Amino acid sequence: MLSVYVDLALGLVLTFLLLSLLVSGLNEGLVRMLSIRAKFLWAYLRDTLDGTDAQGRAWLPAGIKDVFAVLPFVRDPRPKHSDQPAPAESELPAHENKAEDAMTNLLYERVREIDHPTTGKTSIANIPPERFATAVMEMAATEEGGVDAFLTRLKAMNSPLYGHLKGVWDSAQRDMERFKEGMTTWFDSEMQRLSLLYKRYVKWAVAALGLVVVLLFSADGLEFAKTLLRDNAFRASVSAVAESGPDAYSELKAQCQTQQPVSCITDTLSSPALVKVLSHAIVSVDIPAEGDPSIKWNGGEWWSRITTLSHWPGYLLTYVALLFGAPFWWDLFRRITGLRSKTG
Repeated sequence: MLSVYVDLALGLVLTFLLLSLLVSGLNEGLVRMLSIRAKFLWAYLRDTLDGTDAQGRAWLPAGIKDVFAVLPFVRDPRPKHSDQPAPAESELPAHENKAEDAMTNLLYERVREIDHPTTGKTSIANIPPERFATAVMEMAATEEGGVDAFLTRLKAMNSPLYGHLKGVWDSAQRDMERFKEGMTTWFDSEMQRLSLLYKRYVKWAVAALGLVVVLLFSADGLEFAKTLLRDNAFRASVSAVAESGPDAYSELKAQCQTQQPVSCITDTLSSPALVKVLSHAIVSVDIPAEGDPSIKWNGGEWWSRITTLSHWPGYLLTYVALLFGAPFWWDLFRRITGLRSKTG
């Protein structure tokens, strides 16, 4: 009896793991296709280096709407890609000019060696803190008067970076080596804060994709559990026939009334519960005993299931399970199966 519940738990965990991996894969595909990580980084850099845009709006997403619509599709904060090496010198704009995107472009000039070959906008999604500190030092070195003159120019440009660097410069007691270390530490902490903000917004994207996957596959977790138990019961009946002989054959008649017993048993045992449940997707794959697999439009049955309220508790169960994420279900799967990760 215990093995039945172990099979049930293992089947549910494996199903939730596969669906969670699908959600994670879809999310990663969209992130790469829309360059979300790079846009997130450069939105932060524009806010930090140059401030708000011409309309007075911050570049970083202010809410869920900005994450799903404005940042991916409307506003692209990334500088234009260039395959040229960093120039020997970089010139800041005159004191009376507004910074706009001047500092962002100057920073890109100093770090574009790490850019990947692309067209249009830059694909840089991560700037190492040491590289950022070096880039700032290089920009400061072009100013006559060194860091003090550089800070004066930043203040005249109304750059938000002035306040951060002024604090680091004062803490370093005007020691260049300590100033560089301070900038590295500050930028590293800022990247950690940005990563936490990014992960918070990604959770909303994963939640939305999880709902889409559950509905498109009409994945009813309660129905799946019932199918698993039914399959175990059917296998027990088949075993009883094999052990008890023809006298136990009557137990299978209810399951195989409309087709030949041998083919019925073969089809049932070769179609696991996971395949049966996923066959209710809006588009399903049919793998016949003979011939090539075929893709079937399943819109009528899918819509009937979606509009049937009795399935929604199962949909809710599956959706909540997907919110735990693939790492959670993989760890649980390893615990149940006794798998151990390789070490050394």
